[in-house]
Amino acid sequence: MSRSLSLVLPCFNEEEVLPQTARALLEAFRGEQLELILVDNGSLDRTGEVIAGLERADPRVRGARVPQNRGYGLGVRTGLARTSGDWLGFLCADGQVDPEDVRALWDRAQRLPAPALLKVRRRFRPDGGDRKLASLGWNALANLAWGGLGALDVNGNPKLWPRLALDPRALRSDGWFLDAEVLIEAKRRGLPVQEQQVRGRPRQGGRSHVRLSTCGALGLDLLKARLGR
Repeated sequence: MSRSLSLVLPCFNEEEVLPQTARALLEAFRGEQLELILVDNGSLDRTGEVIAGLERADPRVRGARVPQNRGYGLGVRTGLARTSGDWLGFLCADGQVDPEDVRALWDRAQRLPAPALLKVRRRFRPDGGDRKLASLGWNALANLAWGGLGALDVNGNPKLWPRLALDPRALRSDGWFLDAEVLIEAKRRGLPVQEQQVRGRPRQGGRSHVRLSTCGALGLDLLKARLGR
């Protein structure tokens, strides 16, 4: 049975890289029922204009907008609220995951005998030592706090799941904690997680919006979630 996928890309000041990322994804999913939701997440550059142009050029593209940036998670949730596909998913707009790897994950999803959440595990990432250490610590802490989340790379995306298995309206995070929140909700619902290893790529343009303060905010969000607040 043919299934449709709605894929959300939150875009904050991504005018440089977004055309390349979006077009490569559309090409990788040629022949598939793809809905690509591009969210202008309060950008201060020409990202909104780029999205409008992509929307005019391809009927598979839909635009959405957050007037003022309040975090990555809000951008994702805004896009998820606009989706119509049988399967939902999201990934960053920076091109650090090859579109062919995204397509391979979708092909695997369609072969599943039972519902599951599928995601990538990024290996050989071109990050500096400090960032690699912070990532290892975050993955260990998140899994320890929840007795295992089924993922060695908590923030690795895309994450794909059947709409009926995890209602996106259950997600609440406006920030970077959203990746962990999706896995926590999957665990609460008994939805198994499967990771597919991919090779991480350098950012294809623009610059990262992750800051040192992100680590502290993630830890606080994790504590609040564990305490049920």
